[in-house]
Amino acid sequence: MKRVFLTVLLIALYLLHQDFWFWRSASPMVFGFLPIGLFYHLVYTLLIAGAMWLLVKLAWPAHLETKD
Repeated sequence: MKRVFLTVLLIALYLLHQDFWFWRSASPMVFGFLPIGLFYHLVYTLLIAGAMWLLVKLAWPAHLETKD
């Protein structure tokens, strides 16, 4: 179940990578100064960082951490 969740999460984030819906306009402005495309990229980067944390926490192979 964990593997399926992580796979679906990565596929969803891959599909969300291109923000083609905000590509041609800078409006609306978020917080009055930040273009919507840049805000989308900021939120996407935070989501990717969280996904990477989940991958390391849940899917990291334990045998790599043992000393021989």
